[in-house]
Amino acid sequence: MVFVPARSSSPPRQAGDRQRQAGRMLAGLTVLLLVISAISLTVGASGANLWTALVQILRGEQIGLQESVILFDIRLPRLVMGILVGAALAVSGAVMQGLFRNPLADPGLVGVSAGAGLGAISAIVLGGLLPLTMREGLGYYTVPVAAFLGGWFTTILLYRLSTSRGRTSVAVMLLGGIALAALTGALSGILIYMADDAQLRDLTFWGLGSLAGATWEKVFVAGPLIVLALAATPFLARALNGLALGEAAAAHLGIPVQRMKNISILTVAAAVGAAVAVSGGIGFIGIVVPHLLRLMIGPDHRYLLPNAALLGASLLILADMISRSIIAPAELPIGIVTATLGGPFFLWILLRNRSLLDL
Repeated sequence: MVFVPARSSSPPRQAGDRQRQAGRMLAGLTVLLLVISAISLTVGASGANLWTALVQILRGEQIGLQESVILFDIRLPRLVMGILVGAALAVSGAVMQGLFRNPLADPGLVGVSAGAGLGAISAIVLGGLLPLTMREGLGYYTVPVAAFLGGWFTTILLYRLSTSRGRTSVAVMLLGGIALAALTGALSGILIYMADDAQLRDLTFWGLGSLAGATWEKVFVAGPLIVLALAATPFLARALNGLALGEAAAAHLGIPVQRMKNISILTVAAAVGAAVAVSGGIGFIGIVVPHLLRLMIGPDHRYLLPNAALLGASLLILADMISRSIIAPAELPIGIVTATLGGPFFLWILLRNRSLLDL
């Protein structure tokens, strides 16, 4: 007698199906980013309008000086900055979650952003104590480099604290991240207390994050670090997929685990450090975006990372539009908007993953 297995009414999804779904998601998020970007250049307290400017350009007419300044010197660098920062935070969150093998990891929640902020604040307040040759050599890169070093040191310290015998404890990671964030926050408070009036104006937006100070100079300073970090992440996808099976299994697959961890830490530190240096502390993007995408397209980092970059950029631009529209002409810090949306979502993740917190 030959037994024929019964056919399931819902056959398992094949790899090709998931790849096609991820491709459709990538195309959809690209269109979403373009639409939100166009709206962002139009929405604002000023009457300057992108569509009017495009019509004038197509007709060969000259755009007014005020409209040109608002669109191309204020809104456009702010848009580019939002795209870079949103992509950096979302991709960094996805990499950290893959590295720690836990969906609760996030640069903001575990203190990495706070460490990068401490580095940036130290450069602003204590930068005058550096040797003149070093200050002249670094120039505009002083703050991003200091933020990168702060984020890099915090990430390494957190990894050392939470990993023992090849296993990462999420409880230690979260508690250690809270402790590191509190410590770096206290040190940042001391430096802010030491700052003069001019430095305090530069540090005003740090508490809750903002894109209000975006300029082309800041874009050209932080942009290369973020772009290089994002360009390195696709090469980590296979290693992060293998690491999901455990470090021993990943090593048997031929993945250089320790080198991959070092590159991941440097990548996260560079992206988060540069983002924090120009936008301050903006939370929850790094945990909300990767988790949403895992629910929709699965955990494969080959598809997760590029989609995370697009969705993170779109969400941050949307949050920025809300922040400068809800109480116009004043602006609400972006950190308040992202915390309002991300806080309940994070609680939902905790409730769905209670077992991950078992000691």
